[in-house]
Amino acid sequence: MSSALWQDGWYRFARPLPSPNFGPRPAGAQIDLIVLHSISLPPGRYGGDEVQQLFMNQLDWDAHPYFGSIRGLEVSAHFYVRRNGELWQFVSCDDRAWHAGPSSWRGRTNCNDDSIGIELEGLEGEHFELAQYETLASLCPAIAQRYAIAFIAGHEHIAPGRKADPGSGFDWPLLQQQLAWAPAMFPDTTVAR
Repeated sequence: MSSALWQDGWYRFARPLPSPNFGPRPAGAQIDLIVLHSISLPPGRYGGDEVQQLFMNQLDWDAHPYFGSIRGLEVSAHFYVRRNGELWQFVSCDDRAWHAGPSSWRGRTNCNDDSIGIELEGLEGEHFELAQYETLASLCPAIAQRYAIAFIAGHEHIAPGRKADPGSGFDWPLLQQQLAWAPAMFPDTTVAR
């Protein structure tokens, strides 16, 4: 079944938009972590193509005053989930996306090396849409069918003090309930034990 869902790290049910911002994973990397993020450009504005443009290095830096503060940024994630649940993929999961930055989780640094990054259209601290949770509830198990996923965490958990997304508005207990994954796979502070 996994081979029907995946082709060279690309998920069948995601819209492919290949980003130039990726690289090879280190030899022997064990892909065992999913990292959830939130992003909207400009912050709090939903429905546009600015996130896609950022990940594709096509953002017009002069189109909004906020963009000047991120001018020249080269980033990507494996997946992006729009508010309506639509799923886009920017980087093959076999490759290393540029989503985590300086980070540490389960005794390892540089989480980009062995994680899959999922950006949710949203703003840290604000709520996310049910359609986004429904997409995560199908995407995460599909990822776990192909890769040995042992953990799922937020950007705020792998880069505490530096990042705060997806933030307090993200419903971790709901995601845990939907996935029916063991509590030990989630950050300690996010789920009821």
